[in-house]
Amino acid sequence: MNKGEFVDAVAAKGDMTKADASSAVDAVLEAVTEAMKEGNQITLVGFGTFLVRKREARTGRNPRTGEPLQIAASNVPSFKAGKALKDAVN
Repeated sequence: MNKGEFVDAVAAKGDMTKADASSAVDAVLEAVTEAMKEGNQITLVGFGTFLVRKREARTGRNPRTGEPLQIAASNVPSFKAGKALKDAVN
């Protein structure tokens, strides 16, 4: 499912126009992005948790040459599914 299909599904489930659903989806994504930029986590009970994980610096290998190279530390967005979502999928 891509973003357009997701907006259509939200519009159908929420009994709203596609324009309203698109605005709502954009607002939710923007709010999640802003919170994660600040290092906060977002917990939606039953659905899951969006969080930022810290990835330490490490040594990797260039696949072409096999030479070692240093990979910088970074922050990685992550999602941990909640029990209700796991149960619904299984």
